[in-house]
Amino acid sequence: MKRVLFFGDSLTAGYGLSDVNEAFPALIQQRIFAEKLQYEVINAGLSGDTSGGGLARLSYWLNNPVDVFVLELGINDALRGIAPATTQKNLQAIINRVKDKYPNAKMAMMGMELPAFIPGQHVAAFRSIFKQVADANNMAFVPFFLEGVAGQRHLNLRDGLHPSAAGYRIIAEKVWPVLRAIL
Repeated sequence: MKRVLFFGDSLTAGYGLSDVNEAFPALIQQRIFAEKLQYEVINAGLSGDTSGGGLARLSYWLNNPVDVFVLELGINDALRGIAPATTQKNLQAIINRVKDKYPNAKMAMMGMELPAFIPGQHVAAFRSIFKQVADANNMAFVPFFLEGVAGQRHLNLRDGLHPSAAGYRIIAEKVWPVLRAIL
């Protein structure tokens, strides 16, 4: 059976959900099962992780074969004031390491955005790194992972940052066609 590695932060891990089967990777696994595709989903999400943290812990997850690599990291970088150029460098380093170890792995990038009310060029610079990295590496690309869910109270936990189970169902619905195309 082939393996799909979801590598990300709390948005991948399913932070705050009462059941891990409500998290994004589990919902994609349900879609895979429904279509009788031969893929096993691995949730390598870690709440609070940054692109630098992801790079530091990547080796552990590359000890087993990876056929599809789904990258969802970077929003915590922005929240901690890490320069977009550093985030971009770390994301590229993660991709390079995956490619070096599994050159035939297919890849997908989950893009992130900052709210428009944040002033300055930081917002545009941050938003553009995901597309730049995805394009440079011929990756499947979702421009905004939280599209349709971010800012919607009824689709998020009380913290207003993390999707609820209902929010994740919307995300999975929007992301599935992109992932299905590379499976």
